[in-house]
Amino acid sequence: MSTEPSTRFRLSDQYQQLKSAIHRNLIAQIEERNLDIDGWDAPRVERYVLEQVRLYVTQQRLPVNARESEILARDARDELMGYGPIQALVDDDTVNDIVVNGPNRVFIEREGLLSVAPIRFVNDGHVIRVIQRILSPIGRRVDESTPMVDARLPDGSRVNAIIPPIALDGPCLSIRKFRKQALRAEDLVRGGSVSQAALEYLQGRVRKRANLIVIGGTGSGKTTFLNLLSQWIPRTERVITIEDAAELRLEHEHVVRLETRPPNLEGQRAVTARDLVRNALRMRPDRIIVGEIRGDEVLDMLQAMNTGHDGSMTTLHANTPRDAIHRLELLAGFAGFTGSDNTFRGQVAAAIHLIVHVARLATGERRLMSVAEITGHNEQGMSMREMFRYDLDLAEHQDLRTGGVA
Repeated sequence: MSTEPSTRFRLSDQYQQLKSAIHRNLIAQIEERNLDIDGWDAPRVERYVLEQVRLYVTQQRLPVNARESEILARDARDELMGYGPIQALVDDDTVNDIVVNGPNRVFIEREGLLSVAPIRFVNDGHVIRVIQRILSPIGRRVDESTPMVDARLPDGSRVNAIIPPIALDGPCLSIRKFRKQALRAEDLVRGGSVSQAALEYLQGRVRKRANLIVIGGTGSGKTTFLNLLSQWIPRTERVITIEDAAELRLEHEHVVRLETRPPNLEGQRAVTARDLVRNALRMRPDRIIVGEIRGDEVLDMLQAMNTGHDGSMTTLHANTPRDAIHRLELLAGFAGFTGSDNTFRGQVAAAIHLIVHVARLATGERRLMSVAEITGHNEQGMSMREMFRYDLDLAEHQDLRTGGVA
């Protein structure tokens, strides 16, 4: 399939040079006239930029038609007020992830599948300027002394940026966008991600205060599913959430949201997830929800689940329920746990009731793969009973309680 003329125009070197020249001309006009465009509404900015672009094209006698002038004006506006070439992707609700691998390679994810985006930056410096513009309003920065940053945008989207000399092939930027509307149970059932029987089972267990862990790989939908489960927490309960980047949106009347803080430039004043879990225990919580267990907070989270905070939830990177237990053991070792494997498994068996496994398939679809109930432990390992399973060969959910299709 051939590329549309407008797309070919935007990807050409001529366009990149022309856009840079127009951007410099706009900045010069704004500074010369002392215009406060930050105080203008969007339609006024659009009209002004389009007028200036058309004037510049006419004065320079450039071979640019009306359609191409509109494209230049839109991109010039994004350079002035937004995130440059990726602004349209940020505004597109169908795009879930934006990945920039240097100035000439931009990818997007739609419905779980990555594809190349028909845009490019001028050079490495252009990418870095956009990164700085994204980070500036939230008080973060990235430079040679701090070449990596992980942050959250005001709308909840997660941003990660890494630049040279750490990134050898140019500055990289990834944005995991925040859904404007949380997924509902009926959306997942309608899309085939989960069966109605499994949802009803999980809803009952959440309301009866079962402690659970949602596991899966990167991008599998762990946080999305955790957010769904949290919707069934009774409104009378006090919930405290702890996250590295606040993504959970609990439609609940009594929620206290806590967020970790990275160290400053001197490497001090960091607030870790473990600090927040310990503090949450003193805040009279009914339930504690940790966005993801990835470090030494594992011991405090298990302790919370074992000491009267039933109904607590978290997520964990793991590929199977069995793998989740091994990962918990590994994290506990990093946290300084010196007891025996059998002792730790006993603590896990007493703390965690359910392991919910979600995954992203090769087709990009996200599925609830398994719901496993922890029934006990012994010297050989944990005892589990699988309640629901998605059969990849049959492409259907199975209710293992009844032996039928869920």
